[in-house]
Amino acid sequence: MPDLADLYPGYASEWINTNSGRIFARVGGNGPPLLLLHGFSETHVMWHRVAPQLADQFTLIIADLPGYGWSDMPESDKDHIPYTKRAMAQTMIEAMEQLGHVHFALAGHDRGGRVAYRLALDHPGRLSRLAVLDILPTYDYWERMNRLYALKIYHWTFLAQPAPLPETLIGGNPDFFLRQKMASQTKSKTLDAIDKRALEHYLTAFRDPSRVHAMCEDYRAGAYADFEIDRKDHDAGNKITIPMLALWGDAGIARSAATPLDTWKNWATDVMGAPIDSGHFLTEENPDATAKALKAFFEA
Repeated sequence: MPDLADLYPGYASEWINTNSGRIFARVGGNGPPLLLLHGFSETHVMWHRVAPQLADQFTLIIADLPGYGWSDMPESDKDHIPYTKRAMAQTMIEAMEQLGHVHFALAGHDRGGRVAYRLALDHPGRLSRLAVLDILPTYDYWERMNRLYALKIYHWTFLAQPAPLPETLIGGNPDFFLRQKMASQTKSKTLDAIDKRALEHYLTAFRDPSRVHAMCEDYRAGAYADFEIDRKDHDAGNKITIPMLALWGDAGIARSAATPLDTWKNWATDVMGAPIDSGHFLTEENPDATAKALKAFFEA
């Protein structure tokens, strides 16, 4: 593994034992616990510009999801169950308990946002407040997939194809795939907003075929088991009842098919939201506005 820049100086490094293997997290700050979860193509590093603005008010637990970053990669099965957001949410609860936090606040971007809202639906007593960044529920994404939306989130269908198709194609030129995909999702359509040191963390993961396989398993779970789990909650009228914040890039993915706040009001009883001047990567494209919104919400 190459030497990668430490973007959280002064933070502890924790490898936390769970039933799904070890979870890696950086821990720092002071105050009530706030778990931060990253999205696809990134790792825990994506919060590095926001964390300094939150650490004076919260104890931050900035974790790598199972299969991502430096966390262990659970062995999957034919139904991709270890990579469902339900399984990942349970793993995050175990990790937080190991750190002494039974009740906590939670913010998640992209895939981490899916783990976050699933945790809120499955374990409402665990969370004080919930924030999701630039997502709609998995159920809504698949149900609303039209021509323009499919072109925007093509990676959902590509990565969910049976192994080893996406793994093999990405493996042919992982740096090209990651750079092209990330640039296409920023507001500027460039990687100018992404810290080069952070990008090297992301590229390192994509150069590891086993990590790429784990990420594909995440998307396979999203196309099948996660969708069915969401549909059951949707059809039953189950809703998130804790205070919730939805943030989205005004040029991001979630804005493509619907007004995100209107969609989340179908899934939550107490939700507020606002756009951020950014593309998909709010914490890196506009960290100050993102941190300000998160801080105001979690301090309330």
